[in-house]
Amino acid sequence: MPAVDAAWAYRRGLIFIFAVFFVSVQCGVFAGYKSEKPSRKWLSVDAFGLAGSKAKEHPIPKLMKDAEERFKGMLNRQSETLDAAVVEYRNRYDMDPPKGFDEWFAFAKQNEFRMMDEFDGLMEDLAPFRNISGKEFRRRVQQVSSLPSIDIVRVRDGKGSTVNLHNGFDDAEASSRAHGFRRMIEPFEQRLPDLDFPINAKAEGRILVPWEHQKYPNLTTQDSSGGVHSMVGDFTADWRGSGNVWEAYRRTCAPTSPARQLFSSLRPSVVNRTIRALYSTDADPAQEFTFAEGTDTRFSFCDNPWAHYFQGHFFSDWRTISVLYPILSPAKGLGFGDIRIPSHYYHGSTPKYTYGWDAVNMILKDVDDMEMPWELKNDKIFWRGATTGGGSSPPGFAHQYQRQRFVRMASDRSRTEHTVVFLDPSGSGEYLSTVVPASALNEELMDVAFTTAVDKNNYPGGLATMQKELRFSDPVPLGEHWSHKYLVDFDGMSYSGRFMAFLASDSAVVKSTVYQEFFSDWIQPWLHFIPLSSTYKEIYNIHAFFSGPSESTLVAANLTGTLDKRSTHDGDRRLRRIARAGKHWKRTVGRKVDMEVYVYRLCLEYARLWADDRDAVSYTL
Repeated sequence: MPAVDAAWAYRRGLIFIFAVFFVSVQCGVFAGYKSEKPSRKWLSVDAFGLAGSKAKEHPIPKLMKDAEERFKGMLNRQSETLDAAVVEYRNRYDMDPPKGFDEWFAFAKQNEFRMMDEFDGLMEDLAPFRNISGKEFRRRVQQVSSLPSIDIVRVRDGKGSTVNLHNGFDDAEASSRAHGFRRMIEPFEQRLPDLDFPINAKAEGRILVPWEHQKYPNLTTQDSSGGVHSMVGDFTADWRGSGNVWEAYRRTCAPTSPARQLFSSLRPSVVNRTIRALYSTDADPAQEFTFAEGTDTRFSFCDNPWAHYFQGHFFSDWRTISVLYPILSPAKGLGFGDIRIPSHYYHGSTPKYTYGWDAVNMILKDVDDMEMPWELKNDKIFWRGATTGGGSSPPGFAHQYQRQRFVRMASDRSRTEHTVVFLDPSGSGEYLSTVVPASALNEELMDVAFTTAVDKNNYPGGLATMQKELRFSDPVPLGEHWSHKYLVDFDGMSYSGRFMAFLASDSAVVKSTVYQEFFSDWIQPWLHFIPLSSTYKEIYNIHAFFSGPSESTLVAANLTGTLDKRSTHDGDRRLRRIARAGKHWKRTVGRKVDMEVYVYRLCLEYARLWADDRDAVSYTL
């Protein structure tokens, strides 16, 4: 064979190998995407028929109906007597309740608590600690208390106190969450044994235990008698360029998961461009008419590592802890090992986080002074907030954090077209679809803006680019939100501290989150709030269902001059139903005393973990 032909054959072979490799990567990308199996169930757009076709059913009414039935079923199943609660506890957890369970039950009954049996999330948080002894548990409490940004709530002789050990690190957030937890235990602290509770001073989750240490305890250090440094090494408060949350997080995944495969986890830029399209502002009818059954609290980043680029908590500056230490935190993402407690924002009262708080007279009102009748509320989707949502470890990713993505989408004034499905305003009862420019939809439907530029140097291009790409507006008081029917709620550095205030109002909450909180077992999406996927792309069709087609939608569909678009539409009634259900939930399930009942139950379970003889501190009838 001539040398030229041989060289060409060699090059063709390399091209073929590269092509096979590239196709394999692409298939792997989309296989990873299709492997996503969060708790929500997706409703297919294919069965509905877009692009000009007609249909008589919309998925949202069924989602609402199913949600109401699930919540009613859960309420009806709750134990009414102590005996029934003990039996249910044994059936669920295969052990006796903790000592003091009878007093807890009486406290809960006295305060008309409605979720007697719904503590699966709490038990899931505590389960890993049952594999270590009481002595080891107490020692780990003492050790983790010496780390930065950990405060202590200490109970001695039936009285709680807050201890800030500082540990050489001056934390601006020190003690606020600990003080909140101490207030939560006040109604029952006299019934508790001597205990120490390590409280996370930060909003972000802290505990990320590698998979090998979770699954094979015999291969990791179970005896912490060598001291905290033998467990965590030379620990600093922040990463200081020596790591990041994602690198720590992916080690919690199974060795066979995509997140543990370095190439699959990091993704080359050509593949990232393909995946980024899922979160871009470009129109995608399949996503735009796909409604999530719930929020993304069970989304697997281990199976879908590409998605971590779009969630700011993977870029937090605060160092996580790779050892199973008991830390009480207000929220956590799937895979974190923190123990959830109610937020001090929820339990306390402040002008920025509390509906109905009269800061002048220092009283809490049932109706906020700035609340207004439903009929006078604006139909626009409303959000205001700061550009928080992540950190700068590593830097350069702030433009794709959760808040920035939504504000960018809502600020889009391009000719990008979105598919909108709406009820025929002529009264035929059919749903129609059309495509509408983003510029028109955002002008008519969105009132979304940042109020404060935080960490602007971490945004690619700095403040100038941030202001060019994202809308900014003046700050508004919390009460300004009540003039809008739709209140969007997003994660910040962690959970959103305004969620309870939004629920307490007479507005409907549209919530997108990846965080699990203490009440996650107690609340029902599509009944108490509207869940929004992490891509946000269904937001225009959520609005179209509840509020009818906008003027630009009617123009795009050549339906101008038809009957009043609301004449046969009951979406507004359904939206108000969600707003009322959310408010009722806040008044009956999300009260301060409900948080205290939760913490009381947590304290009893915690006290059993603290004890040397755990059988002796169990409750039997």
